[in-house]
Amino acid sequence: MVWYEDEVKQLENKLTSLPPATDRVVFYGSSSIRLWTTLAQDFPLINSLNVGFGGSTLAACAWFFERLILPVTPKALVFYAGDNDLGDGRHPEEVYLFFCAFVEEMSRLLPGVPLSFLSIKISPARWNIASQIQAANRLICTKLETMPDWQYVDMTTPLLAVDGKPRREFFEKDGLHLNPVGYQQWRQALEPKL
Repeated sequence: MVWYEDEVKQLENKLTSLPPATDRVVFYGSSSIRLWTTLAQDFPLINSLNVGFGGSTLAACAWFFERLILPVTPKALVFYAGDNDLGDGRHPEEVYLFFCAFVEEMSRLLPGVPLSFLSIKISPARWNIASQIQAANRLICTKLETMPDWQYVDMTTPLLAVDGKPRREFFEKDGLHLNPVGYQQWRQALEPKL
């Protein structure tokens, strides 16, 4: 977890300068969250706060949860991670276990706070592991069905064509990160759930 420290410390400094609030919907996770720079415009009716950090894995999000999420006392948490774990060669079952560790941490430290888990996207760059992504999503979805006040939000399907492949027009040139049009697809999928 050492290589995340610089970015995590920068985030901690940013968070300590925020005014106190009890109505924040915190968006937490990997670069798909960090790069969602239009959250305030996309969701004008909520007090959104972006606490994403680049390259983060689900395991890293669980590791830094206490440092990054507890200080901002979220009213609700929107969470995206798992993409990088699978990209690093982790198996769906490992990603699921990392998710379970995250669930335990959140249940212990923030009981009663609603969670929306954004499903792991299938991107052109990671098309070769699409079946692992789908398997991880199924495991996490099944777990969330047993958790009151927590929900699984399908953010994968809106990015796919009829043939089940990711639509390139929703992604940056790297084939991994969403472009502004892709984020609008995500906004439309998430807005009714918030």
